[in-house]
Amino acid sequence: MKTSSIKGVVFDIKKFAVHDGPGIRTTVFFKGCPLQCSWCHNPESKKKNPEEVVITSKRKCLDLSYTETKEVIGREVSVDEIMSEIKKDISFYDESGGGVTFSGGEPMMQPEFLKALLSECKRNEINTCVDTSGYTEFENFKSILELTDSFNYDLKLMNDDLHIRYTGVSNKKIHDNLNKLSVKEKVIYIRIPVVPGITDTEENINESIKFLSSLNSIKEIHLLPYNRLASNKYHKLREPDFHNKTSPPSNERMEGLKSRFEASGFVTKIGG
Repeated sequence: MKTSSIKGVVFDIKKFAVHDGPGIRTTVFFKGCPLQCSWCHNPESKKKNPEEVVITSKRKCLDLSYTETKEVIGREVSVDEIMSEIKKDISFYDESGGGVTFSGGEPMMQPEFLKALLSECKRNEINTCVDTSGYTEFENFKSILELTDSFNYDLKLMNDDLHIRYTGVSNKKIHDNLNKLSVKEKVIYIRIPVVPGITDTEENINESIKFLSSLNSIKEIHLLPYNRLASNKYHKLREPDFHNKTSPPSNERMEGLKSRFEASGFVTKIGG
C-alpha cells in the first residue's frame, strides 16, 4: 500500500493554531484515546471510530417543542487528503517558524497513519509536533523519532492511584516513556493541566518538579489552566459533565505555579 493512501480517522483540522507548538500551525485531531480524563476538553475524541450523535434543541425561545438532528463526529481520511490541507498553509509555516501538530485524542492509537503523515511532512520539509499522553508502547515512539521535530507531552498526576482514578489508566508507562524519550534528546514541551484540587496539589506539584528535574531535553513547561469551555460538548454527547463541579484556577494561582517551576530552572509559560 502506498503511504499516501493509508487511511485514519480524524475529527477536526484546525488552521492557524498558535497554542500547539512553535509558530503558526495546522493541528490535526486524531480520533480515539486510551485515557478517560475527567476534565477532558475533547470528549468527542475518546472513541476511535466515527460516531453518530443526536442533538436535541428547542425550536424557539418560548416554544416548548424540541427538534432532533443527527451529527457524525469523525471521518475516515487518507494521508493524501490531510496533506492537501496541510500544504495550503506552507507559506505561513515558513514565515512564522510553524508547522503541523498531530493531536487528538491520542495520535499514537493510529501509529501507521501517524507515521505516514509524518513521513510526508518530512518529505515536504514541514516542521512536525506530536501531541501525546505518552500512553503507548515505546516502539511507537521509536518508529517516529527521526520524523518528529518536537513532542507536546502531557504530565497529569504523579500518584498512580490518583492517575487511575481520574484518567482510567496507570501512569507507569507514561512516565517510563517520557524518561526514555528524554534520553533520545528530542525537543519536549511538557503540558500540565492545572485542575484545582486534583493536579495542582502541593504533593503533585512537588513530585512533578522532582521527576522533571531528573530528565533531559525538556524545552519548556506549559501550565494549562482548566476551563469549562467543553461543557456544551458533554451535553451534546449526553455524557456526565465534570465541568459543572469544578472552577477554573485563579490568575494568582497560575502565576504562583509558574514561579514554582521557574524557581526550579524551567522555562515556563501559562497556556500552550
